[in-house]
Amino acid sequence: MDDLYERSLARHRETRGKIEVRSRMRLESTDDLSLAYTPGVARPCEVIAEHPGAAWDLTWKGRTVAVVSDGSAVLGLGDIGPKAALPVMEGKAALFREFAGIDAVPVVLDAREPDEIVAIVRAISPTYGGINLEDISAPRCFEIEDRLQDIGIPVLHDDQHGTAIVLVAAIMNAARVLQKSLWSMSVVINGAGAAGRAIARLLTCVDDDERCVPVGKLRMCDSKGMIWPGRPGNNEQKEELAALTNSDGEKGDLRDALRGANVFVGVSRGDLLNADDIRTMGEDPIVLAMANPIPEIMPDEARAGGAKIVGTGRSDFPNQVNNVLAFPGLFRGALEARATCFTNKMKFAAIEAITQAVEEPTTNRILPEAFDRSVAVQVSKHVAEAARLSGVCHAEMAAEIRAT
Repeated sequence: MDDLYERSLARHRETRGKIEVRSRMRLESTDDLSLAYTPGVARPCEVIAEHPGAAWDLTWKGRTVAVVSDGSAVLGLGDIGPKAALPVMEGKAALFREFAGIDAVPVVLDAREPDEIVAIVRAISPTYGGINLEDISAPRCFEIEDRLQDIGIPVLHDDQHGTAIVLVAAIMNAARVLQKSLWSMSVVINGAGAAGRAIARLLTCVDDDERCVPVGKLRMCDSKGMIWPGRPGNNEQKEELAALTNSDGEKGDLRDALRGANVFVGVSRGDLLNADDIRTMGEDPIVLAMANPIPEIMPDEARAGGAKIVGTGRSDFPNQVNNVLAFPGLFRGALEARATCFTNKMKFAAIEAITQAVEEPTTNRILPEAFDRSVAVQVSKHVAEAARLSGVCHAEMAAEIRAT
């Protein structure tokens, strides 16, 4: 592993970053210059001034996402600041390009207050077709995302929703393998941060979408054990989670919650559980231990305790739960639909596309491979159609603007 880190450092020094900007217009003559810049550029400016939506066709807005971070919760490194976060944001931008053909720009902010971050994102939003919030610590990330839902372009905190979408797809395909229904399953989530909250919301979501099927029982845990209504120290978000997952007020630690459960989801820290803990779970347990680089329980240990299906966030074990299966297609679909926001329908459409990408799931293959580039294409198609059904699609308006 040390060798990998040093090779990565050497590669970054060699390339001086992972992305670059290239001109899409030929600039080889004075005529080329007149078309790309002055005087010809005045005409597209006039059209956009009259029809602001035309910016989606006449500029990079319709194919570009900003990857915004303050560097306060970077991977497993914690609060390392915006400059140190830049390599991660560049990497995210590279994944957007490679998997979805989307241009993405890393935007790291020397700002911490939600008011300031919200104001900055609002101010830069005319440049982009979508905003990917990344590596912003909880609970600030919840407020920031919520307050940006009215800016006219889709805003998504990927640490929450990208992770949750792939995780729920993993649970659904694991249930297919074991021939179990979601509504009959008991799930325990350990970790009440950004990802844990989003997973809980998807697993308890009830609306008119037939693809939205909640699990039978869900319990949330943090470092203090099960979260229950009125528990001393609960913040607003944990009170919300308690109402969603434990309105009966069950109490106890993580091991109490695990007893008899069908699924363990870990979005917390490594080395929390052992084989004996897994033995207390229900028949054919599913263990999705996502902490990186050390999961809450190593796969071999989980299987020794009787786990039937095991997944982690790592690429060196089967069933990697990787949000690269979600976010490129999510944003591509939203951009194609010119969606104004992400809806639950769009998220469940992405889940459906990911589950369908594995025609016959097995215990060691409940998700597509991270490098299966067809997944983003299918996710984008499902998401764009869901945007239309959700009423947040402006593609029809765009066609009218083009006609003028």
